[in-house]
Amino acid sequence: MHITQLNRECLLHLFSFLDKNTRKSLAKTCHKLLEVFQDPLLWSLLNFHSPAELKKDNFLLGPALKYLSICWYSERVKVCNIEDWMKNNFQKDFCNRHENTVNDFLLEVCNRCPNLLSLTLSGCGHVTDDCILLLLKNCPNLRTLKLENCVRITDQTLEAVTLYGGSLQTLHVDFCRNITQTGLQRVREKCPSVTLRAERSANMIPDNKPGKKLMLEKARKLIHL
Repeated sequence: MHITQLNRECLLHLFSFLDKNTRKSLAKTCHKLLEVFQDPLLWSLLNFHSPAELKKDNFLLGPALKYLSICWYSERVKVCNIEDWMKNNFQKDFCNRHENTVNDFLLEVCNRCPNLLSLTLSGCGHVTDDCILLLLKNCPNLRTLKLENCVRITDQTLEAVTLYGGSLQTLHVDFCRNITQTGLQRVREKCPSVTLRAERSANMIPDNKPGKKLMLEKARKLIHL
């Protein structure tokens, strides 16, 4: 029996066990399998392991997407986490090549995936508060938001949660060094039903520009006089 003799339901079930590249390869073999690849029911869950994967054409974005994960576990994440003013030219060039990749992708999610229920981001050092704010506005059913090692995320994201996270049940902001105890406390007060976790966040050293650091040093010296 040839694979194309299977009915649509069986083919969808078969495709659900395959990774994105294999699905795309099969879709190129005949029109019937292409139709299966393009079925929205196949794309309720998407997992990515690097920004480069977001630029491939081996997946579909649409209203059926419910669960999205972008987790980048790489030594190169450390470069993205360096404060911008401290980066050398090589590091700046490296970041410039993918700085907007995740943000641009999430904007597409905002426009095309209004039924998103869960978003997990890890090692996405260039994701901004504004991007998360738009996502909360455009995906009103979002129940789970997990952010790990996203260094540009600040209390502005926590404020957006209190304003637009009406459906949110779980919020993780782990190893996000620019989150403060004040922001976390505001979420606890405004959203008591949300399960909040902030491992190491608010206990890490936040970003400081050189001028600000100099002012802090002067203030410390004055205190000791």
